[in-house]
Amino acid sequence: MNNRFHGVGVAIVTPFHADHSIDFDGFGRLIQHVSDGGVRYIVLQGTTGESPTVTKAEKKQLLQYLKENNPKQLPIVYGVGGNVTPDVVNTLKETDLEGVDAILSVCPYYNKPGQRGVIEHFTRVADASPVPVILYNIPPRTGINMTAETVCTLAQHPNIIGVKEASCIIEQCMEIARDKPEDFLLISGDDVQAVPIISIGGVGVMSVIANALPARFSALVDAALHGDFAFASKELGHFLRIDPLLYEEGNPVGVKNILEIMGLIEGHVRLPLMKASDSLSERQRAVLQQDHLLELVA
Repeated sequence: MNNRFHGVGVAIVTPFHADHSIDFDGFGRLIQHVSDGGVRYIVLQGTTGESPTVTKAEKKQLLQYLKENNPKQLPIVYGVGGNVTPDVVNTLKETDLEGVDAILSVCPYYNKPGQRGVIEHFTRVADASPVPVILYNIPPRTGINMTAETVCTLAQHPNIIGVKEASCIIEQCMEIARDKPEDFLLISGDDVQAVPIISIGGVGVMSVIANALPARFSALVDAALHGDFAFASKELGHFLRIDPLLYEEGNPVGVKNILEIMGLIEGHVRLPLMKASDSLSERQRAVLQQDHLLELVA
């Protein structure tokens, strides 16, 4: 059952109009685009979806829209996390998760709990969740690292099925791969680490660049999953220079700008993020062309 989350899951952006209201027409175009591009599942309201600045009411609207406009009936992973444990539990109780295949829950941020606190937090979240839980470890944003030992301890919970690992510490990923239960999902949280993580036992990636280039990125990830690391590594090389330009001015500023270049959505983001600068946009265009990605966005 967990093979629903093998391959590329797209961490889908939230399109906005110039007045910063949600652009649902653009959202529909984007859902169709990534579905046609071969992604295996859609991750809604993660970091790339600007979840900190999307209201609870808007989150429910986005989830309902995706349920009703999912042309290939792709599995849905929905972001439900926070740093106040009872609030996360209450959100799970208040949210209609029918049609949702799993939640993605970020490691508690700002409070900087110890590992015992992290384990207790996720145990309560998993106990309360009516759907499976995927942990999300992203130390640069949360201020703490969820250790491999903590992940593998939590992996024993029957309702915790995997981890999105965005620590970018390959040794830590290797420890998880070594010690986790066989069916526990190790998922890369970083596009350029997808192939290395698959090589040590990972099952795929929750991707940012797949918003814009789903077909080509899915092809290289699928190749890695089938053991063709020569092709996958060579293809990944085409993404190495565009990758830092996705994050230079904050995520999802960079990928939204590429989507605007493609004509799929406008590149608006909500404060405190700012729309991509002219300098970033010009450099993205140059790299996309030089690395033979531009033909996909012309």
